[in-house]
Amino acid sequence: MLDPILLRIAKTAILQKFDPSYRIDKEALTKQYPFLAKKGAAFVTLNKNKNLRGCIGSIIAHQPLIDDIIHNAQAAAFSDPRFNPLRPEEIDDTLTLEVSVLSEPEKIEYSDFEDLKSKIVPHKDGLILKYGQYQGTFLPQVWEQLPTVDQFLEHLSYKAGANPTIYSLHPEIYRYRVEHIEEPWNAILPL
Repeated sequence: MLDPILLRIAKTAILQKFDPSYRIDKEALTKQYPFLAKKGAAFVTLNKNKNLRGCIGSIIAHQPLIDDIIHNAQAAAFSDPRFNPLRPEEIDDTLTLEVSVLSEPEKIEYSDFEDLKSKIVPHKDGLILKYGQYQGTFLPQVWEQLPTVDQFLEHLSYKAGANPTIYSLHPEIYRYRVEHIEEPWNAILPL
């Protein structure tokens, strides 16, 4: 299970944009929680009334986990192109915050669409689709809304900017797993 410090970092990173007196002492945190200094890939998700309000993340670990969470928390709240920036009045007991830490993606070798479908583990696998300029990913949590492999792959193709016919072109498909932690906004103490 993930440490609640991840949610505290994400919340504080968002609050910093409203009030610069909120501080994240990265040096002290990485000394107390050494795993934060290791490279990590994380997604930060905001939900309002159980509906998506922002979700931004990294697929590949390219910076210390603490930096990835800070960056993606602020991006999910203020830079997700699907939503307007988060406003202070939206911060109430209907807002939840989630941090997902991803494993390293692993390429799925498959011969055709049916073979691909047989290799996907519903409710466990997050998937990445790559083909030319098309790319998209779904976290494993998306299985809650799209519970069948067919639905999951169909909507993944749309998210990538394509349509389901892309699978006939044999795109690269990667899988990853996540550990995630989620709490109501008001239950998370800032740093």
